[in-house]
Amino acid sequence: RYQTGDAATSIDWRQSAKFGPVFVREREWDAAQTGALWCDCSPSMSFRSSKKLPTKAERASVLGLSLASLMLQGGERVRLLGAETNAAAGRLALIQMAHHLERAIADPVMTEIPRAPESLPRHCAVILISDFLAPLETLDAAISTFAGRGAHGHLLQVLDPAEESLPYSGRIRFQGLEDEVQLLVERTEDVRADYRQRLADHREHLKTLANRIGWTFGVHHTDRPPHTALVSLHNRLAEQPR
Repeated sequence: RYQTGDAATSIDWRQSAKFGPVFVREREWDAAQTGALWCDCSPSMSFRSSKKLPTKAERASVLGLSLASLMLQGGERVRLLGAETNAAAGRLALIQMAHHLERAIADPVMTEIPRAPESLPRHCAVILISDFLAPLETLDAAISTFAGRGAHGHLLQVLDPAEESLPYSGRIRFQGLEDEVQLLVERTEDVRADYRQRLADHREHLKTLANRIGWTFGVHHTDRPPHTALVSLHNRLAEQPR
């Protein structure tokens, strides 16, 4: 059925006159040109190590909106996963997405990576933007539901540079943003190597998962220009089969 944002030129007047509701023509190729995006705005994404840097949620939203804009300019339809909205085209779709992300950043709630909704077209493009610092079994289960529907896509891990390097030293108390137990480390420099190794192992698992299902994986740090990640992400999506 016709949805807000659909082009008037796509309306099937013959079928609409026959059955009553207004229908649009949607062929298999049209369905393949749907982009489904998820920008993680959970409390942990509110972290930033410096006031000079954006939060991870802010950067994820900028990247998600920018990519959606490029896809819309290319004639594709987009939807925001977790927002209970249908795929749509045009400027209105981008405005609705921006409003939803603005509210999510202002009032973050505990959320997990979404699973593929039943309404998701097969062979659509799925872009998941998050820090992906969740248990691997949770990530595997959710991401696999998209692959099970034939979706192709990309995982973009957004991290603050301090999360990558753990530059602190001395006695530090670490407090989570999602009700985790506080951790007091007497000499942070002593755990730096183990921390970096665990992060590398976690990332390697995500890369392996992406490769196994035919997706791509990338990393972006919030102290880097956002357009570098955007161009790379857009190029990779353009290279994937439709």
